[in-house]
Amino acid sequence: MSKQESNARKAKKSQSTEKNPTTIESLIAGLADKSSETRRSARNSLIAIGEPAVPALIVALAHRSRLVRSEAAKALGQIRAPISTHALVKALGDKDFDVRWLAAEGLIAIGKESLVPLLKELVQNSEYPWLRDGAHHVLSHFARSDTNIEHHDLSHPMHRSNLSELLKPLVLALEGFEPSIEVPWAAKKALDELMHPGGGTGSK
Repeated sequence: MSKQESNARKAKKSQSTEKNPTTIESLIAGLADKSSETRRSARNSLIAIGEPAVPALIVALAHRSRLVRSEAAKALGQIRAPISTHALVKALGDKDFDVRWLAAEGLIAIGKESLVPLLKELVQNSEYPWLRDGAHHVLSHFARSDTNIEHHDLSHPMHRSNLSELLKPLVLALEGFEPSIEVPWAAKKALDELMHPGGGTGSK
């Protein structure tokens, strides 16, 4: 066997081990270790595994230990898998500030794919202050961007909408005097435009 073939086999074996559920489970357990170095090592290994580790990290995001939840949120933010978006949105309501902050940073890292789940959550549960605070952090970031969203109908006179223009009214509502009243309406309007650009509710 050549050296190149040997290295290829070793790499394949290593990759298989990294994706092994038992290995992921042991690394998740490491997130609860008292040693910060052990926790960091376990988190980095999970990040290196990538998307195969995401389901276990989503479960860890609801762990009773704030350290585990914090490490899980940090890892999910680094992996940036869209399938973790809903769990990170829910984590904006975590009782621990660090977990909420890391969840918000994770949603920002994932990108505009996180907006629809976040807006839906605001429509349904905007009475919760922690959710509004986390949403404000995320939406303020995107409201400062120059990202465009495409209209389905390219014949529309403005077939591109600026994400900043779309989100600024919602950001202002979150900063207003009665956010629990103003935010659901503003979030619904932004959601309709994001899902049906140029058409709003009822667009085909």
